Amino acid sequence: MDIISHGLWGGAGFLRNGRKSFWLSFVIGMGPDLLSFGIYFIGTLVGIHPRRNYGAGRPDISSLPKYVFALYDISHSLIVFVAVFFAVWFFRGKPLWELLAWGIHIVIDIPTHSQDFFPTPFLWPISDYTFPGISWGRPEVFFPNLGALAIVYAVILIFFR
Repeated sequence: MDIISHGLWGGAGFLRNGRKSFWLSFVIGMGPDLLSFGIYFIGTLVGIHPRRNYGAGRPDISSLPKYVFALYDISHSLIVFVAVFFAVWFFRGKPLWELLAWGIHIVIDIPTHSQDFFPTPFLWPISDYTFPGISWGRPEVFFPNLGALAIVYAVILIFFR
């Protein structure tokens, strides 16, 4: 799924809890992609990594540094998410419900990432299994996602505001 959609799906469940809760869950929903690809993107902007022509499509996987894959595995693992969720709950004495946006991100990515480009390692580090999904960039996935987001936010704004 695209990064903005992840933020919107993550924030949808918390919009009626107030702006702070919405924006926190929005950012957390984008977090797994920001952690892996965002760091690489910033490295490209500041000259650590060579600039690529992204208008030509997705980058060649072999051109990406190994840390992108390591951070992707960590941030897209339901095992890691559950461990962090309960660790935060333990240390805070109460759950930080907005962290569920991270779990939602992973669950959405499982069927919307193909085996060809960054399949979701949701069972890492226990297993390398990835689900053979359909790429979120395909029109039959991308446009229904936008429509579903529009419906969800319309319902939230009409019935809960």
